[in-house]
Amino acid sequence: MGKIIFYDDRNFQGRSYDCMSDCSDISSYLSRVGSIRVESGCFMVYERNSYMGNQFFLRRGEYHDMQRMMSMGMIFDTIRSCRMIPPYRGSYRMRIYERDNFGGQMHEVMDDCDNIMERYRMSDWQSCHVMDGHWLFYEQPHYRGRMWYFRPGEYRSFRDMGYSNMRFMSMRRITDIC
Repeated sequence: MGKIIFYDDRNFQGRSYDCMSDCSDISSYLSRVGSIRVESGCFMVYERNSYMGNQFFLRRGEYHDMQRMMSMGMIFDTIRSCRMIPPYRGSYRMRIYERDNFGGQMHEVMDDCDNIMERYRMSDWQSCHVMDGHWLFYEQPHYRGRMWYFRPGEYRSFRDMGYSNMRFMSMRRITDIC
């Protein structure tokens, strides 16, 4: 199991909230998050309640202040929810599709891909089926830009999920010992 502690001030000061599972509304415990300590496991933190908005991946470590987190690539300054990423040690496998509802060109993916356009000759893809493992998708090649967490399941339409103007350009397996 994982454990993440949110503090309302920088440098682990002020009130705190200990979390060992998913939390859809951190603001019911703290009015703001100034620093974070991940004692064990891996977590996705979200800009809005109910796991919505921009996301950022956190592994075990200390995050002293939001300014430092923003310099690491986090593009938002509020954290309202978090999701624990369960430990996983199996194989990784997913299928990506050119169109909604698993239509069009399909590719099976089992490892990291730093540039989907170059490797698969796909400028865009609109649905996927994650069969095994936990993955991070990025909006730019080489694991840059905004990121999204995908766990096993069927994702029939990125547009219906609120990603209508989003193009995923790289993907990485979450292989950390979470």
